[in-house]
Amino acid sequence: MTYQQTMATLRKLGTVQNIKVYKRHGAGDNFFGVSFANLNKLKKKFKIDHDLALQLWKTGNTDAQTLATMIADPERMSEPALDKWLKDIHYYLLVDVFVGNVVSKSKFAKSRMELWTKSEDEWVGRAGWHLLAQLAMRGDSLGDSYFEKYLESVKRNIHQSKNRTKDAMNNALIAIGIRNATLEKKAIEAANLIGKVNVDHGETGCKTPDAAAYIKKARARKKSQTKN
Repeated sequence: MTYQQTMATLRKLGTVQNIKVYKRHGAGDNFFGVSFANLNKLKKKFKIDHDLALQLWKTGNTDAQTLATMIADPERMSEPALDKWLKDIHYYLLVDVFVGNVVSKSKFAKSRMELWTKSEDEWVGRAGWHLLAQLAMRGDSLGDSYFEKYLESVKRNIHQSKNRTKDAMNNALIAIGIRNATLEKKAIEAANLIGKVNVDHGETGCKTPDAAAYIKKARARKKSQTKN
């Protein structure tokens, strides 16, 4: 399927109802309203097509860019390219799929996380903390002390951070707490010290999870699964 055919397909798959929903989430104006179910079907059809992904990204169309993150080749993304793509984003869900589909699978995941978590820009900051959560959920060789320093940063900065960054920081806190028993205790202590995290989710039904309660529940479920 060519670039022109792909854009025509996306336009056809969009719905008025999805446009209303995505607008409430902050998608902007340049999109067709394609469901993730249909985007995933296209992903299975294309598999990896990095050249097409680059073309789709340049459109600035949210649906096209979301599909681009699904079919891009993380191994072909340089650090400047990752920074450039992130600079183009002003929508939290697109930040998240970009991080999950592309950045977290690239060889620059750790370096980009360490840089982006220091940013005061709302979207760059969100990407950094969302990426930290992705790293925390992996069973890799990063030690507890690596994540503990980020718990300290969350405690110091979460209430002063920008809205969508704050949301990602809370989610990173949860991910760190779920990682193992030692970090569970430290993350819950941090969550109790932080208290309620207020995030404006706009005209949506989304809610900010209570980090301590979420960690306890997830850890209990994880322990139960391990026993079984």
